[in-house]
Amino acid sequence: MSHAGCAVSMREAFGFWLKLGFISFGGPAGQIAIMHQELVEKRRWISERRFLHALNYCMVLPGPEAQQLATYIGWLMHRRLGGVVAGGLFVLPSLVILIVLSWIYTAYGEAPLVSGLFFGIKPAVTAIVVQAAHRIGTRALKNGVLWTIAAASFVAIAALDAPFPAIVALAALAGYLGGRYAPQHFKSGGGHGKAAHAAGPALIDDDTPPPEHARFTWPRLALIVLAGALLWLFPMAAITAAYGWQHTFAQMGWFFTKAALLTFGGAYAVLPYVFQGAVGHYGWLTPVQMIDGLALGETTPGPLIMVVAFVGFVGGYGKALFGPEHLFAAGAAAACLVTWFTFLPSFIFILAGGPLVESTHNDIKFTAPLTAITAAVVGVVLSLALFFGYHVLWPRGYQGGFDALSAAIAAAALIALFRYKAGVIPVIASCAAVGLGAKMLL
Repeated sequence: MSHAGCAVSMREAFGFWLKLGFISFGGPAGQIAIMHQELVEKRRWISERRFLHALNYCMVLPGPEAQQLATYIGWLMHRRLGGVVAGGLFVLPSLVILIVLSWIYTAYGEAPLVSGLFFGIKPAVTAIVVQAAHRIGTRALKNGVLWTIAAASFVAIAALDAPFPAIVALAALAGYLGGRYAPQHFKSGGGHGKAAHAAGPALIDDDTPPPEHARFTWPRLALIVLAGALLWLFPMAAITAAYGWQHTFAQMGWFFTKAALLTFGGAYAVLPYVFQGAVGHYGWLTPVQMIDGLALGETTPGPLIMVVAFVGFVGGYGKALFGPEHLFAAGAAAACLVTWFTFLPSFIFILAGGPLVESTHNDIKFTAPLTAITAAVVGVVLSLALFFGYHVLWPRGYQGGFDALSAAIAAAALIALFRYKAGVIPVIASCAAVGLGAKMLL
């Protein structure tokens, strides 16, 4: 374990990011909570204020904020290679797992074993999101003004169905005005936890100056933007030249590039767009398959938007793009393709915008809007927890009846997480076993 004053080797960081890729359950809220616990509280690689400042930036970007946060911290510690490694390892384990599960799903259909495991895992995931909302909320909401913003955000998205970009914009406006006229309410990271104080300063502390590679220069920005454009253009041009623009591969690349730029507010904000395009317009999969894919995305590590890998696999497999004798290869190729085009913009946003963010972490004009946005996102995460809870406890709607067994599993998971401080993996594994046993007995 590393501590303040000791440089973290690339090998040690690689080990942590690889581990994170396999334990990052619970959606973005749970994943951010895991990173906070590991990097801020245990390892002290980064201070809470710097962690929250980076998180605030990732929250306003389109794309999976937890994966972008990992990319940001990896870049801050070990330059561009560190960012690529951190962000890539956040995605790759999930991609491999989803390709295997998607193949089992499409080739063999639903089995009692799988449905039983899912029955137990879904309440556990709900409990993990609730715990993450509590953890982030208690650390980010430092005063009544920020609590009010969070409450207003919750009402706006849960009751008024307001679009997430509008919530972000209004929160940023509130933060900008608050930073000018009441800055004492919008100072980011104002309260370190006791554990952080007891552990001493962090390797990247509040007052640690940005390293040389994190300082903004126009040539560096131009180089990263050019590299990103070429990394998008070359594979798209190669696919189009080989198969034609109307081919499924080319259309998947273009569609998921657009999806990547619309994912403000995380995966649930873009799922209707993906559903409409992949199911309604292109016919890559059926509505039932899309729902099953979402369940797989919820119960595997990695960002929830990795459901796009399932969409790609089912589309490639179902359309037999490499012929009927190579169905798995077609599905795996499509899954990798859509993952590339979905996540490439996230890396470019972090590597290009990181230096600008690092230059503003002590400037109230920039930090106040981001602090307000974080408060608003707490309300959105809470609404997500309620969304999960409703679909787990009333799987067939209110008229279909209350699922008491799922409620008991969720309650046990909450007690394990809150009272006994159990880890995410033991909770998910235990709940999966209970769900499987219950399905076999009932």
